[in-house]
Amino acid sequence: MTSPDPEAMDRARIRRARLAVSLLFLTNGAIFSNLLPRLPEFKDMFELSNAAYGLAVIAFPIGGVVAGPLPAPVLRRFGTARTAAVGSVLLAGAVFVAGSVPVLAVFGAGLFVAGVLDAVVDTAQNAQGLRVQRLAGTSMINSMHALWSVGAVIGGLMGTAAAALHVPLAWHFLVSGVVFAAVAVVAMRWAVPDDHEAHAAAQAENVPLDTAGLPRLPRGRRAALLALLPIAVVAVSGVLVEDVGSNWSAVYLRDVLAAPVGLVGLGYVSLVGAQFVGRIVGDRLIDALGAVLVTRIGGVLIFVGLGAVALAPAPWLALVGFALAGFGCATMVPNAYAAADHAPGLKPGTGLTLVSWCMRIVFVLSPPLVGVLADAVGLRTALLIFPVMGVLAFLFAGALRERRRS
Repeated sequence: MTSPDPEAMDRARIRRARLAVSLLFLTNGAIFSNLLPRLPEFKDMFELSNAAYGLAVIAFPIGGVVAGPLPAPVLRRFGTARTAAVGSVLLAGAVFVAGSVPVLAVFGAGLFVAGVLDAVVDTAQNAQGLRVQRLAGTSMINSMHALWSVGAVIGGLMGTAAAALHVPLAWHFLVSGVVFAAVAVVAMRWAVPDDHEAHAAAQAENVPLDTAGLPRLPRGRRAALLALLPIAVVAVSGVLVEDVGSNWSAVYLRDVLAAPVGLVGLGYVSLVGAQFVGRIVGDRLIDALGAVLVTRIGGVLIFVGLGAVALAPAPWLALVGFALAGFGCATMVPNAYAAADHAPGLKPGTGLTLVSWCMRIVFVLSPPLVGVLADAVGLRTALLIFPVMGVLAFLFAGALRERRRS
């Protein structure tokens, strides 16, 4: 009787674990994206101006900022896979509460709790994905992020269809929440367990396991921290494209371009769908052209795409513009994360965490700023600030050149 091939067993284990973490990313993208095409309904339900609407939707990113110290102790206590799966179930519950109770305070509270949970789940699934990547010995984190985009497309299409069919909000979020919560629970069973590998990896990188919250800023490292600023600009440029798609695309298509209800959710869908394509081909493009050139091309696409959105005379041109911008921003955040995590003069994890917090803070500031501008000069004019993100990404792309940590 021959014994099983350990290498084959490891390959099978890695395939299962990769599928598991990919499903967790997909679930995370799908749960909240179900809500986005229906945001105009909440704007009408609560009779919100653009400025008030912008203030309401920042409850979600505020939750993410407040959650800063939470992921590390939670991951140590419960492990990455369990935290990601159970957190996804709770996230589905928070979205259900936010979407099913017609009270503005409950809507805001639900978004806030969802933001807290999303920050924890995001950290957990990325930690699980990086663990699988270490086991495999090959890069696969970009493809996992691509599955998040797939989930966002699925959620956006579900939300668009539910809005077009006038499905009651409570039933919509109950069904979508149960479906994707079940997927997360199934995925947890195939994930890589938290064992000695985490401790070994942490020791290898000289990262203490009991670190919680924000990294302590190193003394005498001002130059290293300043070097993170252009990297953060690139990351922020990428996430602001996602922000305009998630918070404003449906409102813009309906209120400015008079799109029918069956189309208002497709701005977000076209953006994240093109982003998925960009992430699937992103690794090969970067290998061929380099991160700097790919980012500069992406900056041009963002400028052209979001410029077309702001100037579009008809919904179809806006959808094309959202798609161009989504493809352009696809690799910016992963590339910025990689550059920040390898920034010279900083301990591993410090640059990554600081850039991540810059992104979350911008998520808080952007919606109310756009809302105030929209009330003052109109939403079309307010959206003209976003093509500037493409210019900034183009100018600061050089910060993504690979450097060695000293």
